[in-house]
Amino acid sequence: MKRFLTVDDIGDLKAALAEAQQVKKTPFAWQELGRNKTIIIIFFNSSLRTRLSTQKAALNMGMNPIVLNINGDSWKLETEMGVVMDGDKTEHLREAIPVIGSYCDIIGVRSFAKFEDRKSEYEESIINQFIQYSGRPVISLESATRHPCQAFADLITIDEYKGSIKRPKVVLTWAPHPRALPQAVPNSFAEWMRAAEKQGMVDFVLTCPEGYDLAPEFMKGVKLERDQKKAFDGADFIYAKNWSSYEQYGQILSKDMSWTVDAEHMSWTNNAKFMHCLPVRRNMIVTDEVIDSPNSIVIPEAANRVFSAQVVIKRMLESL
Repeated sequence: MKRFLTVDDIGDLKAALAEAQQVKKTPFAWQELGRNKTIIIIFFNSSLRTRLSTQKAALNMGMNPIVLNINGDSWKLETEMGVVMDGDKTEHLREAIPVIGSYCDIIGVRSFAKFEDRKSEYEESIINQFIQYSGRPVISLESATRHPCQAFADLITIDEYKGSIKRPKVVLTWAPHPRALPQAVPNSFAEWMRAAEKQGMVDFVLTCPEGYDLAPEFMKGVKLERDQKKAFDGADFIYAKNWSSYEQYGQILSKDMSWTVDAEHMSWTNNAKFMHCLPVRRNMIVTDEVIDSPNSIVIPEAANRVFSAQVVIKRMLESL
């Protein structure tokens, strides 16, 4: 594996899930693969779970992780080509990336959307520069449009908690939030659930208000239900998440609190498990009653971030 950005990069999902369970049972079994190898984990944005889980996954594999906080630990970096660098940016990615690549064996990159240029962000200009210029395998630790490590962990969690249900109904629901958030998590979740649906693993439904449809490439083949109550009917998993508008890029069109997942919402389901990628705004996205209930699996979901990252790192080490 040379890069990890989309569901296509992981290959067969059932094989990936089986590998994740094997890694989870014996996380230190492949340390020889990572011995004397280094991963540099680069953050353009804040992180808790991604930062810690990726470091833990690398350590499980016997690697040496180095964390770099851009604009905090390093020079401020220019990311666009053709600009006159007469402002506060001291170094360009074009030089920084190959230097970083010379110091490591694998690179992980986290860079959110800024909602400044939809075309550039949906072309993934930053992470693609790392792929093009680093000469190293590159893991997306959340890009402008996707968060594949999160979506893989979500799938692992659904597989673990589905019990005897062969094809659980999984619902992704929009929920209100006070700030404009990227579409990366819902994009990836929809992409991975559609892939799982094609393999007969889940029945996936997306519910959101008018104006909150994801980009066309992520909506393709997705069952969309505007009526949240109808979407929740018979659901086995509820995944709540806010995202800003794609069409009116980065805009907040609604803060309708009737979309907040509360006990009444969960009563419409088939005793569903509640999921969220965290961090979560309590009593905006979900009520205390729901997230603190026995059916909330947000903590095991977060714990599985270690093993989604470790499978990816393991495969990259095997390909070196």
